[in-house]
Amino acid sequence: MTSEPTHVLEDQEQIEAIVKRLKRAQGQMGAVIRMLEEGRPCNDIIMQISAVGKAVNTAAFKLIAANLKECLIDNDHDSEAMTEQLQKMFLSLA
Repeated sequence: MTSEPTHVLEDQEQIEAIVKRLKRAQGQMGAVIRMLEEGRPCNDIIMQISAVGKAVNTAAFKLIAANLKECLIDNDHDSEAMTEQLQKMFLSLA
């Protein structure tokens, strides 16, 4: 079994920004559930679901961007393997 290169994000400021965005998405998801339970109009619910999706995707892209930045600064990584890993991350969001 081959092991993929892994990188743990070290920039605490970026981690906090991503966590904040994900917590906002979590709150929005709670609102979607409440809206459904309250029988709110479908267009309102869809708009809220769209906001959740955008928040989660933005958090994912921020994570990838921060990871890329750290990997560019740290030249100890195998660049071909890192490129492949980053490509897989981007494609997983497509």
